[in-house]
Amino acid sequence: MILTWLYVPGDRPEVVAKALGCGADAVIVDLEDAVPVSRKEYARAATAELLQHRPPTPVYVRVNALDTPWALADLAALSGLHGLSGLRLPKITAPEQISTVADRTGGVALYALLESALGVERAYEIARAHPALRGLSLGESDLRADLGVSADAGLDWPRSRVVVAARAAGLAPPPQSVFPDIRDLEALAESCVRGRALGFLGRAAIHPRQLPVIERTYLPGPAEIAAAEQVVAAARRTPGAQALPDGRFVDPAVLAGAEQVMALSRREPRVLS
Repeated sequence: MILTWLYVPGDRPEVVAKALGCGADAVIVDLEDAVPVSRKEYARAATAELLQHRPPTPVYVRVNALDTPWALADLAALSGLHGLSGLRLPKITAPEQISTVADRTGGVALYALLESALGVERAYEIARAHPALRGLSLGESDLRADLGVSADAGLDWPRSRVVVAARAAGLAPPPQSVFPDIRDLEALAESCVRGRALGFLGRAAIHPRQLPVIERTYLPGPAEIAAAEQVVAAARRTPGAQALPDGRFVDPAVLAGAEQVMALSRREPRVLS
């Protein structure tokens, strides 16, 4: 169960090496926005060399957008490498793009990044485009620019749209997009609380110091675990819908939520605070 995804630039192999040992559930090697044009080929070659063998932490690669000169070379260089856990595809706007990449990459797990109004509008069609697609995410920086919004509330609907589309297509709950201020950890925590309330699970990070905050926020606390234990115990004693002594109603949907909390509670924290 991935709660923390850490982005690192693909043209900085020494940074990638450090990231693999920092406790993130997954590392995303970025060949796109974090890499200048002059270093695209070097980043691709360095990443392909890294993924000749399976690294100690799952590695996903964000390739360049499909309409750029580098995308096809990225896909060709990375497909079939033993250490690759999946490809993250930026700026997806149509389901046909997923099918095209799936045909080229032979079953590699794919993740679509929706970064425009058109991508969000087609979220459900994209989510069910191909069995190789394993998840959706928002790219909020580009989306803000496309929508012309500055206030965070302007992204509430797109966020909910992506969560609903992913779940409707049978995909895992999406992780939140990155929080751009690596110093304001209090604001990051508040944002994670909001994201969890909207249905996200986990979050992408751009600095290791963000990882403990994300993990701490998305793992259930003692009160939440105790409440879930009560629901699960009651369901085992008396199958079917029922009311608990404190007034809470238990039905299959409530039980499913409680079981997810219990699954998260069994996870060992990976990141040191």
